[in-house]
Amino acid sequence: MQKKILWFALIFAMANTSQVQAQYTKQDSVYKKYFVGSTLFMLANLVPDNNPPGMVYLTFGYRLTRKDVISLELKTWKYGWPIGIPYGKSFEAEGEGFPGHIREYGFSLAYYRFLWKGLFAQVDVMPAWQKFVNEDGKKIGHGFQIFNTYSVGYHIKLFKDRFFIQPSIAITHRPYQSSMPDAFQEVDERWPKVFYGQPGLHFGYNF
Repeated sequence: MQKKILWFALIFAMANTSQVQAQYTKQDSVYKKYFVGSTLFMLANLVPDNNPPGMVYLTFGYRLTRKDVISLELKTWKYGWPIGIPYGKSFEAEGEGFPGHIREYGFSLAYYRFLWKGLFAQVDVMPAWQKFVNEDGKKIGHGFQIFNTYSVGYHIKLFKDRFFIQPSIAITHRPYQSSMPDAFQEVDERWPKVFYGQPGLHFGYNF
């Protein structure tokens, strides 16, 4: 589902090439410093499957300079498979999932730097609180993790810079994970704490 949404956004962006500009250059005498946004991957909430994310994702950002941006992101979602499973036959495969799911609540602090035109690199650090739920829907424990995202993406201005989209690709990393219930821990330990190739698709409104 994530791949389909990403392709949709890229096609949409190419259809609006007349709106694409370099990111906030020296020639810009005035530019909007604040923005709010989210991710188009919330559309996955509407798709019936065996791993609905139940995602809510809100971003509040501030442009320090034309090239430096910080943001606060509020997030919650749930997942039934270890985050470290790579793309392939085991990805969201039957028999590889948790005996239930994890519901996560977190906030992240992000910084990104524009490198060339709309090309940017971003670092995102998120402390997240976890609730472990078994197959019967009963809470059986709680936990905490640090979840980092290292991204490269492209900022595309739309409609005279009122809106933007940011397709990206990332490496995600869990430098810290508290103990899990035994049944969850056994499944999680089969997989690495690093994931390569996580797509991103943010959008936002400047003001």
